[in-house]
Amino acid sequence: MALLGKKIQPMTKEDWKELLLKNAILIVIFLIIIGIIIKEPAFLSTTVMRNILTQSAVRLILAFGVGGIIIIQGTDLSLGRIVGFSAIISGSLLQRLDYASRFYPDLQPLPLIVPLLISCAACAVVSGVSGLVVAKFKIHPFLATLGMMITLYGVMSIYFASGDPGPQPIGGFDNRYTNFVIGTTLGIPNLVIYAVIVSIVVWILWNKTTFGKNLYAIGGNPEAAKVSGVNVFKTTIIVFIIAGILYGIGGFLEAARIGSANNGTGNGYELDAIAACVVGGISFSGGVGKVSGAIIGVLLFTIISYGMTFIGLDQYYQYIIKGAIIVAAVALDAKRYIKKV
Repeated sequence: MALLGKKIQPMTKEDWKELLLKNAILIVIFLIIIGIIIKEPAFLSTTVMRNILTQSAVRLILAFGVGGIIIIQGTDLSLGRIVGFSAIISGSLLQRLDYASRFYPDLQPLPLIVPLLISCAACAVVSGVSGLVVAKFKIHPFLATLGMMITLYGVMSIYFASGDPGPQPIGGFDNRYTNFVIGTTLGIPNLVIYAVIVSIVVWILWNKTTFGKNLYAIGGNPEAAKVSGVNVFKTTIIVFIIAGILYGIGGFLEAARIGSANNGTGNGYELDAIAACVVGGISFSGGVGKVSGAIIGVLLFTIISYGMTFIGLDQYYQYIIKGAIIVAAVALDAKRYIKKV
């Protein structure tokens, strides 16, 4: 059999082994999803799919943030705390005038863009500091962001407790804020629309700009990138700042989505975001990763999480399954990298 003059070679045993290795996690995830559907056929309903897309929206925005850091061979353990920081800032500035426990009792209604910009700016500064520490002092991102995670939790807890009613959940959000986030446009959830917009912007940044080329160059080989003229110091800081902005957007949306915010909001979000990136093919070896991969990873991980809850699986077993998927994904990624080198 020939195609355009070339013979199609049958796949060898090694080819099949390579294919299975490359897609092992995806195969396992699909088998879990099939199992969920068999147990509860209602999982395929339109309502469930809509809920999954809505839940995936914020996670995707966060995954893009940490995904850029992973591409340059880093990680970000402070993601969850930065999201929580953004959530309590946004929530404290966007409460209804008639809400009894207002964080700022005398604050007049603000345009939605103002709290969003304040939150993004604050998160960009926090994440940028981590980037500066990584770029300037050559500290591994794991340690730099671990320190930031702990420090920021203290800062956000102080801010959370400083409100007029004291340390209690921030709620009673302005209807404009709630509708902006959880409303619909032409029948499409606003959160999904925002996720699509962010996906397009990130795709352009990663694929059509000099910054994107530098991003992948640094991830592939930092020393070679530096020799070829890439400003590694500047690019690293920008990667962290962009991540902070995306976390800020995610926190702004998340507070309204869940209807409240406190100093525990966002805790553990970094694990799901990092796991989704790895499952989607954004490699810890650096220089590898696509927007489409992040989207697939987030959707699959959200489907699993929602599905396990949908069938009533005990939360402790959910943690075990999620943890196993994360470890397996990282292990397979490392094995592929070792094989290449």
